Amino acid sequence: LRLHVIREPLALLYNDGAVLLGLVYGFLPFAVLPLFATLERLDKSLLEASADLGATPWDTLWRVTVPLSAPGIRAAALLVFVPCLGTYLTSDLLGGSKTILIGNLVQNQFTASRDWPFGAAASVGLMIVALALMCAARGRGEELL
Repeated sequence: LRLHVIREPLALLYNDGAVLLGLVYGFLPFAVLPLFATLERLDKSLLEASADLGATPWDTLWRVTVPLSAPGIRAAALLVFVPCLGTYLTSDLLGGSKTILIGNLVQNQFTASRDWPFGAAASVGLMIVALALMCAARGRGEELL
């Protein structure tokens, strides 16, 4: 405010941006590990060959690096998405009651609403989604750590 960059204070809590930032902060390490392991095993001669054949660094990224690191990207996505399904504390603390995630829905059904049948059905549905994703990845012949 004193630097006259903004006119009013920024709302950093109790909004969707705060929840997103909190989830990224919490789950980014789960994505970095498989991505780093995949990129470290990447054959550097393929990147050099791409440059020798006239590809720009951007072309090399999208036509060589990303396709070769696709298994690591899929593993990182699963390692982040499945635990995110059950996250409710982050959105409660950073988003207040404004942001509802599926984990919040299940938690509210068991605690505040006392609707145990709906809470159980929602959690079983959540488990089916997570298991379907894991089985689909396993069916493709990928190892998930």
